[in-house]
Amino acid sequence: MSVVDVVGGVGSVRRIVAQRLAPLQVAVALQGFLLWVPVEKLFMTQIGFNARSIGLMAAAYAAVVPLLEVPSGILADRWSRTWIMVCASVAVMLSTLIGGLSTNVATYIVAAMFLGVFFALNSGTVDSVVYDVVLEETGSSEQYEIWIGRVRMVEGGSFVLSALAGGVLAAWTSPRVTYFVSIPFVVAAVAAFFRFDEPRLHRATEAVALRRHIALTFRTMIRQPGMRRAVLLAALTALVSQAVFEFGPLWLVAFAAPAALFGPYWAALVSTLGIGGFLTGRLNLDRRAVMLVLAVGAPAASIILAWTHALAAVILAQIVLALLLAIVGIRAGKLLHDGVPSNIRAGISSGAGTLAWILFLPFSLAFGSIAHAYGVNRAGWIMAGATVLIAVLLVASIAGPPAPAEPEEFACQDLVELLTDYLEGTLSPQLVETLQAHLAECDGCGEYLKQFEFTIAALHQAGRGSQLDKR
Repeated sequence: MSVVDVVGGVGSVRRIVAQRLAPLQVAVALQGFLLWVPVEKLFMTQIGFNARSIGLMAAAYAAVVPLLEVPSGILADRWSRTWIMVCASVAVMLSTLIGGLSTNVATYIVAAMFLGVFFALNSGTVDSVVYDVVLEETGSSEQYEIWIGRVRMVEGGSFVLSALAGGVLAAWTSPRVTYFVSIPFVVAAVAAFFRFDEPRLHRATEAVALRRHIALTFRTMIRQPGMRRAVLLAALTALVSQAVFEFGPLWLVAFAAPAALFGPYWAALVSTLGIGGFLTGRLNLDRRAVMLVLAVGAPAASIILAWTHALAAVILAQIVLALLLAIVGIRAGKLLHDGVPSNIRAGISSGAGTLAWILFLPFSLAFGSIAHAYGVNRAGWIMAGATVLIAVLLVASIAGPPAPAEPEEFACQDLVELLTDYLEGTLSPQLVETLQAHLAECDGCGEYLKQFEFTIAALHQAGRGSQLDKR
C-alpha cells in the first residue's frame, strides 16, 4: 500500500505521511491538554508541599520510570506501539483523577507515581512510530526531523492552549477543578490512538526469543561508542528539559510572582516544544554552525538562569533554554534511530529515557534540598553543569566522521554508512570482507540489513506495479 505511493511523487508522499500521522497528532494533542499542569505547583503548595517535598515527589515518579521504561519499550517493539500509547493515556488519566482528589502530600505522591507510569510508557514510543511511518512511506529517514517537528508543534500548541485555559479556569473556580475537567480530553485521546494506522516495520523481520531480544537491545546501546554518546546526549537533554518544566515554576514562587502570571508563563514555556519542532524542520541540523549555536546558547541560558535575580530575565532564560533543548532533543533522537533497526527502536529510545530518569532521581533530590536550604538560584547551578555536558556531547557529535576503523574495530555506524554501497557492489574487496565479518557477529546489524533489503524489494515491486498500471 504505502510503497506504491512512493513512486507517485514527493507531493503525494507528503500527503500520505500527513494522512497517516493525523490521528496520532490529534491523540497527542488531546493527551497533552492537561489543564492542571500550569497551576500544579500552586495547587501543591495549597495541600502542604514545599521545595523539599516537591523534590521528593519528583524523585518518587522518577524512581518508577526506570523500572518500566525499557520493558515497555521492548513490549512495544514485540506487541503493539498503539496499545502502549493507550495504556499511557490510562495511566495519565488515573494520575489526574488521584491528583484532583488529593488533600495531602502522601496522596499526591501516589498520583505522581502514576504519572511516572505514563512517562515510562510514552517515552520513545511516539518518535519511534513517526520514524517508522516516514521510513515506510519514503524509504529513508531524511524527513524524520521535519515530521517529528510537526508532531511536536501540534503537541506544543495543545500545551499552550491548555496552559492558558487552565490558568483562566483555576482563577474562575479553583486549581482542583482543572484536574477533573482534564479527564474527558484524555478519554478522547484514547479514541484517536485507536484510529492510528500503526507502522509494521518492527514486525517485518522474523520474531526472536524474548531473552535474545532483550540482550540485543541492551548490547546495541552499550557496545558502540557512537551509540553510547547518542544515548547519553538524549538522556541528559531529557533530564535538563524535565528539570526546567518541573522546577522552573519555583523561581516564580521564590520571587513572589503574581498568580495571574503563572498561566501566561507556562504557556510561553510549553510553546517552546512546538516552536522547537517548527525550527527543527526549517534548520539544517547537519550544518556545524547551527549545532555550535545550540552548544553555546543552551549553557549560556542556564548560567543566566542560575545567576540572575530579575524575574523577567529568569522567565526569558527558561524559555530560551527549553527551546534550544527541544531542538537538541529531536536531533539526539535522530542519531539514536538512524543507528538501529526498527524491531528494537522503541526499546533503544526507552533505554535513553530510562537513563534520563535514573539520573533525574538524584538530581531532583539534590535540587530540592539545595533550593530549600539556599534558594533556587544556587540550585540552578546544578542545571547549568548538566547543560554544559550536553554542549560537550553535542560538539562531539559534529566533530566529523571517525577515522577509518580497523577490521576488528568496525562499528555499527560504519555499516549504516556503507550499506548502500555494499548492496550496489561498489565497495573494495577488503571492505566487503570486513563488513561481512561484522554482520556475522552483530545481531543488530544483521536485522538492520534484513529490514533494508525488505524495503528495497518492496520499492522495486511497487515500481513494476506502477509501470503495469500505465500500460
